[in-house]
Amino acid sequence: MFKLVSLNLNGIRSATSKGLEAWIEQTRPDCICVQEVKAQAPDVAGKFESLAGLQGHFHFAEKKGYSGVGVYTRHTPSDVIVGFDGGEFDAEGRYVELRFDTPQRKLSLISCYFPSGSSGEDRQAAKYRFLDLIYPHLQTLRQQREFILCGDVNIAHKEMDLKNWKGNLKNSGFLPEERAWMSKTLSEGGLVDVYRQLQPDATDAAYTWWSNRGQAYAKNVGWRIDYHLATPALAALARRESIYKGEKFSDHAPLTIDYELGL
Repeated sequence: MFKLVSLNLNGIRSATSKGLEAWIEQTRPDCICVQEVKAQAPDVAGKFESLAGLQGHFHFAEKKGYSGVGVYTRHTPSDVIVGFDGGEFDAEGRYVELRFDTPQRKLSLISCYFPSGSSGEDRQAAKYRFLDLIYPHLQTLRQQREFILCGDVNIAHKEMDLKNWKGNLKNSGFLPEERAWMSKTLSEGGLVDVYRQLQPDATDAAYTWWSNRGQAYAKNVGWRIDYHLATPALAALARRESIYKGEKFSDHAPLTIDYELGL
């Protein structure tokens, strides 16, 4: 089995101070895709280049303490692709792709952090620009290779994917345009929401993010906004899923899926 984890760290320094590395050592994933590293290369050098024996590959934001993604892996990639749009969102450190190519197969594992639009209209507009750019990019990639995109997509797709859906109909993360993008990506876009494939009816147990306001975590007033989005051939290899809530490394929980996949 190939154990693949997605986790928004909400800061790598914060998450590691809360026991993340010990958890990685215990669970032994083959690969962990992380988002919101909130650090730059000098901050990572000599400290977080590897975690529990997994080697990290990163895309840092230009702005200090902001965004940033990484992939920690036990396996040596044949190539590392940093960024996807060559402009606005590459400057924000939102995409890193590890390629594992053999004569038999072209495989990519991607860590991606979609923008949040919750801070205001400007950021919501940026989120829509991102969605407009990432969709054709993934379509082109899908024609060339198999891949799994792990990430904080900042979209709850359906009513079952968040606790208070009626109260969030006009809020970023559950807007009709965002949900339509997800539906399109999973229908004509040809990608598979792997967690939903394995757990089609899960509601409260499916949440991966909780607001820090009030008692959201204690009351499980959560959202499912972290995903594995895979090409169908790889999605068909998914066997088990888990959302770890035994410890709280950030405001997100690690989403782990085991694939019958050998690298």
